[in-house]
Amino acid sequence: MDLRRLKSFVVLAEELNFNRAAARLHISQPPLTRQIQLLESELGAPLFDRQPKGLVLTAAGGILLDDARRILGMADAAKDRAARAGRGEMGRLDVGIFGSAIFHHIPRLLLQFRSLYPQVQISLHEQTKAEQIRALRERRLTIGFNRHVRVESDLVVETVYLEPLLVALHCAHPLAQQSSINLRELSQQPLILYPNNTREGFADQVLSMFYREGLQAQVELEVKDVVTAVALVSSGFGLCVTPEAASSLQLPGVVYRPLTADPAPTVDLVCLYRRDDASPVLTAFLETVRTFQPQSAIEAPKAIGLASPQP
Repeated sequence: MDLRRLKSFVVLAEELNFNRAAARLHISQPPLTRQIQLLESELGAPLFDRQPKGLVLTAAGGILLDDARRILGMADAAKDRAARAGRGEMGRLDVGIFGSAIFHHIPRLLLQFRSLYPQVQISLHEQTKAEQIRALRERRLTIGFNRHVRVESDLVVETVYLEPLLVALHCAHPLAQQSSINLRELSQQPLILYPNNTREGFADQVLSMFYREGLQAQVELEVKDVVTAVALVSSGFGLCVTPEAASSLQLPGVVYRPLTADPAPTVDLVCLYRRDDASPVLTAFLETVRTFQPQSAIEAPKAIGLASPQP
């Protein structure tokens, strides 16, 4: 059934006058008459009674009017949804996350995107670097966030932010009285490293900083993740180097101090995605990523609401 004929029928049914209906449709009366005749011929029933006082809907016309309005409404809605999906305003975004980044920067970035595109469904997946790369290649993930990712032929890796490094230590520790801690001072303290399940990774970067300065780190423990590391700091086991974002993790007795070195120590936060992914949702999200302005985790509010990661 021709949608243009249905629209002409609905306008005519509302006006019950060919001249007024034709004016609303921005056509002349003969084409409108022809469209109604073709529709009546297709249905095999008259839709209007032509009476001296004007047009009157027949029983068939009355029934068709309600259905025609629904059909035209559905067609408009489908057109709108398709157009919005084409602009990246609707769809699904599967995001791979990891460790410390979920405490600050990534939630803020996702909230910024959601405020711009509220009808895009965001699903979070907590995954290691290797799991993210595999999920991207299997098209189970749209984009991932991680650190120390090597560029490969089928993946694009973009730097989102270079995070300053901090030292997490117990507030009763003598170094907590200082405004910052340097590598030599840190080399004399028991160190908790993480993660111990990814090579090369953040733990290797921390150790390499000592190596470049001719220092030897006193590694007390190696643990799986930042939460465990900071929990051990809270218990007095030692000190821990963390990215700035991890300072949003507030545990009893734990304070954070800048780590100083030359050059200033940082760690990369990158996003990775398939090189051949031209989906509008990804394009829209990358625009948000590229204009994202990181806020200091030390100065930022501690509570940022976002749904928990999905398995």
